Amino acid sequence: MINITFPDGNVRQYAAGTSALDVAKSISEGLARVVLAASVNGEVRDLARPITEDATIMFHKWDDKEGKSTFWHSSAHLLAEALEALFPGVKLGIGPPIENGFYYDVDTGDRPIVAADMPAIEQKMLELARTKSEFQRREVSKADAIKYFTEKGDEYKLELIDGLEDGQITFYQQGNFVDLCKGPHIPNTEPIKAAKILNLAGAYWRGDEKRKQLTRVYAITFPKQKELDEYLVLLEEAKKRDHRKLGQELELFMFSEKVGQGLPMWLPKGTALRSRLEDFLKKEQIKRGYTPVITPHIGSKNLYVTSGHWEKYGEDSFQPILTPAKDEVFLLKPMNCPHHCEIFGYRPRSYRELPIRIAEFGTVYRYEQSGELHGLTRVRGFTQDDAHIFCTEDQLKDEFLGVLDLTRYVLAKMGFDKFTAQISLRDPENKTKYVGSDENWRKAEQAIIDAAAEVGLPTVTELGEAAFYGPKLDFMVKDALGRSWQLGTIQVDYNLPERFNLNYVGADNQEHRPVMIHRAPFGSMERFTAVLIEHCAGKFPLWLTPEQFAVLPVSDKYVEYAFQVKQALEAEDLRGVVDDRNETIGRKIRDNELKRIPFLLIVGEKEQEAGTVAVRKQGEGDQGALSISGFADQVKAML
Repeated sequence: MINITFPDGNVRQYAAGTSALDVAKSISEGLARVVLAASVNGEVRDLARPITEDATIMFHKWDDKEGKSTFWHSSAHLLAEALEALFPGVKLGIGPPIENGFYYDVDTGDRPIVAADMPAIEQKMLELARTKSEFQRREVSKADAIKYFTEKGDEYKLELIDGLEDGQITFYQQGNFVDLCKGPHIPNTEPIKAAKILNLAGAYWRGDEKRKQLTRVYAITFPKQKELDEYLVLLEEAKKRDHRKLGQELELFMFSEKVGQGLPMWLPKGTALRSRLEDFLKKEQIKRGYTPVITPHIGSKNLYVTSGHWEKYGEDSFQPILTPAKDEVFLLKPMNCPHHCEIFGYRPRSYRELPIRIAEFGTVYRYEQSGELHGLTRVRGFTQDDAHIFCTEDQLKDEFLGVLDLTRYVLAKMGFDKFTAQISLRDPENKTKYVGSDENWRKAEQAIIDAAAEVGLPTVTELGEAAFYGPKLDFMVKDALGRSWQLGTIQVDYNLPERFNLNYVGADNQEHRPVMIHRAPFGSMERFTAVLIEHCAGKFPLWLTPEQFAVLPVSDKYVEYAFQVKQALEAEDLRGVVDDRNETIGRKIRDNELKRIPFLLIVGEKEQEAGTVAVRKQGEGDQGALSISGFADQVKAML
């Protein structure tokens, strides 16, 4: 007999070899009908796999992240089976689940997949799903795996097998379709009731631009048609809010092929928006004891060798910059923290100075492949609202709590009131990815766990998501459409101070090593702005919006008065423009509402004689007439 421990701590005994599905059935037939996968000792598995030793168990349904991932992983196999049926001779690459749905990279030879094929693929997937085929797992030897895919003529799978060890290779089969896969999968295809092909894109095999470009088929499935319909409505709303579209319409930022891919340029209105974000945080940081610094855009290669960034990320950086001097090598700055370590260490420090809080809006550069670039959310040059706190171990807890408070304040100010804090820890099975001793990691991880618990922060824990030098707490923020974005981050680091040999003299007159906290409440200005645009659909908070009002004269006769109104409001520290185009007032109203300007002030003969403005509020229409000072007071009361 084996002991199975449930999430509530209860323990039941079962015969060795029982499956997670058997365990679910022992609780209730209802649970067994809706469960899709199970975590056994923390590993997500097929329900049918036997459990041979004492274990913890947790069941995953559709509403769980693990349940959806397993459902979509199985759906990717269903997609591949449908493609094999519709495109004889298709060769398969990889087909993983992603945040929303899944994709499969395929090579269809001379017969490309086009948009007109999408409905047929969807129908074939549903036809196959109705066969209720079981997902059957079997272990195979490397020789047999090579034999199978050699006979099938699928060189992509053979290349994947080449990197696997004998004894760790598994196939999954549903119906007549067989795929190389480690799982897990749902029990059978029956739960897949709705399918949609979302997009077709090109993807180089294994992300290598020198390899063949395959077709990436993006899709999503649901257990109910109603859920797919709701998702498609959400998708349409997301398209309307796309920051790339709104950024162009609102004239916030631009990209230029001549400047280079992934290098955004901020236009005047976007610069004004971004500057207000920066000014807001700079003022708050000064209140909280941060000292601003400025560091160069480049650094010596030796700086990043010392920090460890060269070893971990050198291949993904821009190519080194050479100078006329022999053996002198620089890099575009990929991180601000090494520069800040040097600032701390430029002179002897005393414990009386700690904590030292160094802050910088520092621009960094990282090479992203062109296929991975996406508007402002994935770029090659971006500015972090970076700060690094150097403190004693005794000060660590209070400093971390202070950063938590600042980050939550920033998110609340921007209207992000729904978030989860993700505690990202080191992968205990692959410590080679990280630098530093086990003891340093233990202390750093525990500091984050304890601080989050003290303030009652809702958290999830992810293994293997830590930075190479320390664990972190990431804020996973939900926007107005319920989508999750990683924004602010806080990291505890015992390792960089060690690598840079940073010290301070303690009260005992001995040298001690400081602890370092990395933090960025916005994360990056580019990504944060993109998320903010989509969250508020371009209708920014009044204090932040580039133009708070637009004055619209009904004809040329009232343009002079319109500029007088603008001047009077600017004297009250409000921001706006005059639309003096030779257009009808109706056209001016429509055009300026599309620009998401909060207030439209219409002026004509009546307003000029009375010294008033006729107010229209975004989304609410006419608000009546107000004096110029009365309007100014109303707006300032809303800031």
